[in-house]
Amino acid sequence: MQFFAIATLLAAAVDPALACDDCYGPQDVALPERITRRMQPGVPNATDGPGRGPLAWGQLNILHTTDTHGWLEGHIKEQNYGADWGDFLSFTKHMQHMAGGLGVDLLLVDTGDLHDGNGDSDAEYPDGSLSNPIFENVDYDILTIGNHELYLASVAELTFTQFSQYYGKKYLTSNVQIFNNATGGLEYIGKQFRYFTTRHGLRIMSFGVLYDFTGNTNITQVIKAAALVQEAWFLDAISYSEPVDLFLVLGHNPARPSVYGSTFGTIYQAIRAKNPNTPIQFFGGHTHIRDFAVIDEGSTSLESGRYCETLGWFSMSGINSSSYTGNAEPRGVPNPTQKAIAVSATATATPTTNPAFSDLVYSRRYIDWNRLSFAYHAVGSQSNTFDLHSGLRVTSDITALRKELNLTALYGCAPQTYCESCAPFGAPGNIFPLVNTALAATVINATRATIPRLIIINTGSIRFDLIEGPFTYDDSFIVSPFTDGFQFIPNVPYSLASQVITKLNAAAGDRRRRDLQTRDFGFSNHDCLDDVYGTSDGKPGLARRSAPLTRGKHRRQTNIITPGYTTTDDFGSNGDDTIHSAIPYYSQPEYDQAEGGFPTDGSTPAAVDLVFLDYFASDVVPILNGLGGTYTAADVSYYLDPTQFTTQTYLPKYAQMAWQANVPNCPVGAA
Repeated sequence: MQFFAIATLLAAAVDPALACDDCYGPQDVALPERITRRMQPGVPNATDGPGRGPLAWGQLNILHTTDTHGWLEGHIKEQNYGADWGDFLSFTKHMQHMAGGLGVDLLLVDTGDLHDGNGDSDAEYPDGSLSNPIFENVDYDILTIGNHELYLASVAELTFTQFSQYYGKKYLTSNVQIFNNATGGLEYIGKQFRYFTTRHGLRIMSFGVLYDFTGNTNITQVIKAAALVQEAWFLDAISYSEPVDLFLVLGHNPARPSVYGSTFGTIYQAIRAKNPNTPIQFFGGHTHIRDFAVIDEGSTSLESGRYCETLGWFSMSGINSSSYTGNAEPRGVPNPTQKAIAVSATATATPTTNPAFSDLVYSRRYIDWNRLSFAYHAVGSQSNTFDLHSGLRVTSDITALRKELNLTALYGCAPQTYCESCAPFGAPGNIFPLVNTALAATVINATRATIPRLIIINTGSIRFDLIEGPFTYDDSFIVSPFTDGFQFIPNVPYSLASQVITKLNAAAGDRRRRDLQTRDFGFSNHDCLDDVYGTSDGKPGLARRSAPLTRGKHRRQTNIITPGYTTTDDFGSNGDDTIHSAIPYYSQPEYDQAEGGFPTDGSTPAAVDLVFLDYFASDVVPILNGLGGTYTAADVSYYLDPTQFTTQTYLPKYAQMAWQANVPNCPVGAA
């Protein structure tokens, strides 16, 4: 395998046979046994390729990314998702060229959350200042903002002054404003809407809508959807003076309008009331799942996963447009065939009959984020022609950035994989027993080390699985990216302190969670742990569970089914581009508790230091008082200096204490 290690070596390493950005490779779609890998150094390539044949191309085709959270390097330790942002850039250019040859339109869209989850974006200040320029290499047509662009004033300002300016009229924040120091007033971070005509003449009105988020920094303002649809500019836009062939609504918003937290239903109702015969297409995000919802015969909604694990594909035909000059049914490729009629039990739409939508047909696909999948769908772009010079440059830039940020610095060798949701809470392989051990071992105030402590965190602070093998600086951002401080109330009677965790978990909802996750929306088997390269510990949900499988349509000599996404949506269970075996999903409690410094004889202490995160500290005092305590906010102080120790600190510190076996030689999957 050939790797490109650092930017300074790129010019010498580029093969003269590489494809150029303006040319296109031969039309042979056979996949070799292992294609040449141009991903980040050390990344295992996927072994299980697309299993549902070529993509269906229609009048309008859209590639969708969402919730990338800084994963520009791809998944270094996981087979299914190893492509990096340079591979993705090469893929988009091949697909744009293909669209041109077919005489159809292809749009690229993104629905926000560009950081908080990976060292590429989070190991700099402010978050995204070095990773955003790499992201910007992709020529998106429409983008919108996520809630993770709004937690911190520094990040919100960066988004406003740089990212939004780079994408200009393409960056839509229909309900998000920021205080502009230069003008002394609130301004929209991006544009409120965009009316544009595609290359082949489709006239589109587009919006970008964040859900009703309330955790934003006080220099920003999120306008609730119910208020947005009453604003004069919005009413003018949905009754536009120019013809509109399609309404395109992007949102960092759950794609399915019927689930908790989504405001797409409000937007849909407002647009449909004024435009009963115009298609409305939604693209969502935020819940980190694959999903496709039918809203009515002329309106559907797609969500495309998280963390550069999924690339969403959407296509439709039958759009009634007097200005469209492209092909209604492109030849030589499959075409969309499915009406917007739900066929699965997930359906929430009410069937209707509108003659205006009688010709509309749709398709959707969830593509695994790896070079095997990208090369298959970029027809004719196999190992020696897939890579474009621009893509290789971005791959090299990512490698150089990771080196600059020292993201591969090794803390220790994780002895096994610990998953966030593939095992029951507290079971072997579940991450929270490890979290509790690490908290007990590291969250210690030296001046109070002899006093027993209960340490409570919110489980939402853990964002991803901890993979067997090297635990690096990068992994500290991947697994626990937030920098919450540890506060405490001293000497709380154990009889009171021991009940706080139960009360927190019993509270209705979780108004303090940063990012609503899969379990908040009643979904299962969407969020999953990928097969870990080389893992062989035999634990359910964690082992390398592959079985031989031959798919003749790929003309591959060998192919295997690996664990991964197994999605059922309103169009059924055929949306996953690569066929995987299912991975168990188990809900987890909202809060977790560790015990530190307790008596070794198993008895309970009379009093403890009650330690908790500053993120939900305001909930703790009322709970204690409801149990009979008499505490105030003045009783709360920091247990550890938050400038020195946070939720991003305890796992690295524990790794340095407990995981030194095999250092520095701990390849992924080492036993």
